[in-house]
Amino acid sequence: MDHLGWDQADVILFSGDAYIDHPSMGIAVIGRVLEAHGYRVAIVPQPNWRDDLRDFKKLGRPRLFFGMSAGAMDSMVNHYTAARRRRSDDAYTPDGRAGARPDYPTIVYSEALKKLWPDVPVIAGGIEASLRRVAHYDYWQDRLRPSILIDSPADILVYGMGEKPILEIAKRLAAGESVDTISDVPQTVVRRPLSELPARDDDDNVLLAPFERCMADKRTQAHNFRIVETEANLWNGHDLWQATGDVAIKVNRTNPPMTTAEIDASFDLPYTRLPHPRYHGKHIPAYEMIRHSVCLHRGCFGGCAFCTISAHQGKFIASRSKASIMREVRQVIAMEDFKGYISDLGGPSANMYALGGKNLELCRRCARPSCLHPKPCPNLNTDHSALLDIYHSVDSLPEVKKSFIGSGVRYDLSMHRTGDKRVDEANRRYNEELILRHVSGRLKVAPEHTSDAVLQVMRKPSFELFRRFKSLFDRLNHEHGLRQQLIPYFISSHPGCREIDMAELAVITRQLDFHLEQIQDFTPTPMTVSTETFYTGMHPYTLEPVYCAHGKDEKLAQRRYFFWYDPKYRAEITASLRRLHRSDLLKALFS
Repeated sequence: MDHLGWDQADVILFSGDAYIDHPSMGIAVIGRVLEAHGYRVAIVPQPNWRDDLRDFKKLGRPRLFFGMSAGAMDSMVNHYTAARRRRSDDAYTPDGRAGARPDYPTIVYSEALKKLWPDVPVIAGGIEASLRRVAHYDYWQDRLRPSILIDSPADILVYGMGEKPILEIAKRLAAGESVDTISDVPQTVVRRPLSELPARDDDDNVLLAPFERCMADKRTQAHNFRIVETEANLWNGHDLWQATGDVAIKVNRTNPPMTTAEIDASFDLPYTRLPHPRYHGKHIPAYEMIRHSVCLHRGCFGGCAFCTISAHQGKFIASRSKASIMREVRQVIAMEDFKGYISDLGGPSANMYALGGKNLELCRRCARPSCLHPKPCPNLNTDHSALLDIYHSVDSLPEVKKSFIGSGVRYDLSMHRTGDKRVDEANRRYNEELILRHVSGRLKVAPEHTSDAVLQVMRKPSFELFRRFKSLFDRLNHEHGLRQQLIPYFISSHPGCREIDMAELAVITRQLDFHLEQIQDFTPTPMTVSTETFYTGMHPYTLEPVYCAHGKDEKLAQRRYFFWYDPKYRAEITASLRRLHRSDLLKALFS
């Protein structure tokens, strides 16, 4: 600040992550966007909250506001396993060191700032704030919690993609408006007096059941969640209201999807793509995943029941222009440590670039949470030609030896037959080129389960489609003399999954010659259909009961089937299958 001649910053941002000046890191994006619009921005990464709060004091008072984010993950997912055990590392901290952020930084950081500077506006954002914007089940405390804005003294919460809301807030504060009167910015959440609560639903507002009623009745909470998810996925939604104690929480409607020009403007800012020099000589694990990667788009229309992407980024795809993508690729090529390999040309789902509705008027009226489940929408353009063009253009650069696809691929999207010969041919070429040219030895895909009943609850396609994709993968590898591996992801203990389903998964994957590596026990995270089902015991859309494995022994009984080949689990699996009267599965596993 002395070097720049600043006596005061306009905005000071606090982050639970180490600072990496990269377009994949939310705090870097917000800082660069504000800077590009003329604001003086300072950033304090991973402040110490245990001492006399000197990190919160060191830059003084900002002219406009403090901004803060827990980081690129919900802090409780970052800190704890599905078994609620404390993790020993943190991928977003130098050298992977654990303990550099508190539980719930959205609450802890804002309390520290308000203690020191009670009259300065505090704006909260990031994944944790975004996914806890309304009443939600917290798995780690095993209870329903209100909007995080009830527990945090922050003045405004920004959810989803934050560029537009933060600029509007900064503009209005700079014009002299009081933060208490800024209550209508899209994609923000604010506290309002109960007297402002609308009497009933209307063209602009939707009322959720009060938090206290949700605490008393899980069916009410399930019904509320269906409304919340529906509104999050609407092109033109409504303002949501929820009475909580003696205040009303107002969730302002979402913005329409970013245009190509808007998303280009964000990605084209002068990021260094590097960790801050203060970390010289230290290893930040999360940075290794993104240092030579390029994100092509935001959003995901898959609508998987356990995934939070659409709740945060939206289901409508905002794609960058080819020119913007190629500018970033050339920036990667110019990095000193670039060896010729792009680690990922991807996005939330790797192959949704430039896809969306053929008739956008239908999309503007659509309330479906997924464009792919139970089957692809007939209005969905699934043509992968634009994505192939990006691959070809990147690979044609002389400095690029190979570009890989590290993000998850939706094979149900690329393998969907439309009946349009041109589109189906483009998608056939996409699958072949993906397998032959863009796999770094191992291609990771996510069938998630083998049981169609469980997959239906997950909003995932039938396992038969994975068999078809594996058959294509194996054939192409054989024909071209390649020794690549297909690595499937699976989840145990997901709502709807019983022990017998995991036993059958073990047999099926054994028959397919898999020793599973990419597996996880279901972790309920805020703002997903699966989490609400887990908490309430019923599906939010049908209010019908759904079996959920809650107890430690129930979950372990399912998880051990991933490791049927490990001798230490054989006795328990054998006893389980005998108890289930499935000697056929016992024979199939251990014959």
